[in-house]
Amino acid sequence: MLALIAADPWMMAVLKAAAGMGLPDCWLGAGFVRAKVWDHLHGFDQATSLDDVDLLYFQPGKIGQAGERAIEAALHDAMPDVPWSAKNQARMHLRNGDQPYTNTADAMRYWLETPTCVAVRLVGKGELALAAPYGIDDLLHMIIRPTPAGRRRAAAYRERLESKNWLQQWPRTQAIWA
Repeated sequence: MLALIAADPWMMAVLKAAAGMGLPDCWLGAGFVRAKVWDHLHGFDQATSLDDVDLLYFQPGKIGQAGERAIEAALHDAMPDVPWSAKNQARMHLRNGDQPYTNTADAMRYWLETPTCVAVRLVGKGELALAAPYGIDDLLHMIIRPTPAGRRRAAAYRERLESKNWLQQWPRTQAIWA
């Protein structure tokens, strides 16, 4: 899976732009990874367009949305064609009604479906690191399964399944309904 991303010049440029921000515990996740894997497994020649590129970071001392907008603006200046969405995971527990998260990977545990709970970042001299609190089996087997948070918030999980159109976009995926 990481080899797919490493072989994609656009994805690597996006990862380099994100790393260049110097944000703490910074990852690109969700659809950025999921779409690449599912496109490959479906044999698509063209990459599925992304509604956004989720940049995740963890900075407890700066939880205002203004900081996120500034990061998005800086990234937009660097790569204007990328639909950036920066979210400080140190504040997202407030939106979701959870206990405070301890880091970005911990925050991902509270997302609603397992194949979305994946993120990647550049480390060292251009190597890729993967964060996947629920593993990657569901992603690789194209199974959309609720996380424990998805089971607790079953209505939100079902709404995401219906609104995201994943089953139509990638017809070999299978959903487990909460």
